Amino acid sequence: MRWVAAALLALAEPALAQAPPPAPGQVLTLDEAVRLARQNQPQLRQARAGAEAAAARADQARSPLLPQVFAGASYSRSTRNGRPGLSPAGEGLDLSGTVSQLLWDFGQTPNRYRAARAGAEAQREAEQATGLQVVLGVRTAYFAARAAKDLVAVARDNLSNQEAHLRQIQGFVEVGTRPEIDLAQARTDRANAQVQLINSENGYAVARAQLNLAMGVEGPTGYDVADETLPPVEGEDGTTDALLAEALRARPDVASLASQLRAQQATLWAVQGGYLPSLGVSSGLTDAGTPGSTYWNWNASLTLSWDVFSGGLTRAQEQEARANLDGLDAQGILLRQQVRLEVEQARLAVRAAGAALSAAGEALENARERLRLAEGRYQTGAGSVIEQGDAQVAVTSAAAQRVQAQYALSSARAQLLSALGRP
Repeated sequence: MRWVAAALLALAEPALAQAPPPAPGQVLTLDEAVRLARQNQPQLRQARAGAEAAAARADQARSPLLPQVFAGASYSRSTRNGRPGLSPAGEGLDLSGTVSQLLWDFGQTPNRYRAARAGAEAQREAEQATGLQVVLGVRTAYFAARAAKDLVAVARDNLSNQEAHLRQIQGFVEVGTRPEIDLAQARTDRANAQVQLINSENGYAVARAQLNLAMGVEGPTGYDVADETLPPVEGEDGTTDALLAEALRARPDVASLASQLRAQQATLWAVQGGYLPSLGVSSGLTDAGTPGSTYWNWNASLTLSWDVFSGGLTRAQEQEARANLDGLDAQGILLRQQVRLEVEQARLAVRAAGAALSAAGEALENARERLRLAEGRYQTGAGSVIEQGDAQVAVTSAAAQRVQAQYALSSARAQLLSALGRP
């Protein structure tokens, strides 16, 4: 098992060397995060390898359509003991070469090649679909990290305000205008704010670790994410039908399924060609004899082969190919419905998140005004420390809610871009 782990590490090192993770103290932009993912994400490397393997299989399927050239040579030496009139030993030398070419097999081999080529196209389109999913994952993780960073700022502002309240209340208690219970409450509120800040900083670190995973990099999380959001998506206020038409044209998974349908149709035609004969031609050249005394010979042949009955194999293969074609057709209907659902969900999420962000901004403004009034009432003796604390909690809660609304809007737009097949 140790050599397996060492091999995995050896395979991972070149990828990490190609695109190093963000350096501590670096401000990571969204574009840079996407670039790192496109270079390092193992899912993309796996999808790319699958596409290359499918292209190689297409080349393999094409090879029977091209001339087949074979060459061989043999040398033999044998004893002839006990055979009167012959020398004690005999030698033989054979050189041969053969060229064969398939002339026609009623579409079996050409359609197999078409099927393999369409399969390779499906794999390339699947690779593009994987790329879209990787970009979506990076964007989602990036905005989650950005939201966690903003929550740290909210927690710091809350702690700063609680410390200011503590100093203020401590002064009031010292001059006897406020009871000591207010000071105990202020100290409790400050301690809770410290705990909130610690949890927020830990949440930011965890979010950056998740972003590293989305980017496919291994390294420290001492960097910061930039204060970025996604701008409005063109057409986000449009109808679902208009967006669906764009998605069906642009999404690589839809194109990949269409290529799979073409491949399966070609496979069916190739199987049907098995009911008919195949025609081929071959030619050979030999040079045989003993060393120093060989003779050239040439031959040519035209062959017609027909698998008249193979126990129902061709019929069963045809049934399987038709069933697979029907399955892919049903999968296409399901995919269209899934694309519509994804577009509809993303469009509605963008609209809801935009409205929620506007409402959250208004709530934060009102909460800050409430805190200002509560602080004024406490300073004049008309308010209580509990009223002031509740107002501070309301500000912190409204600020966190606004952060979450901003994250929801950016994430919804990222989902809409992915649903539409836009890179």
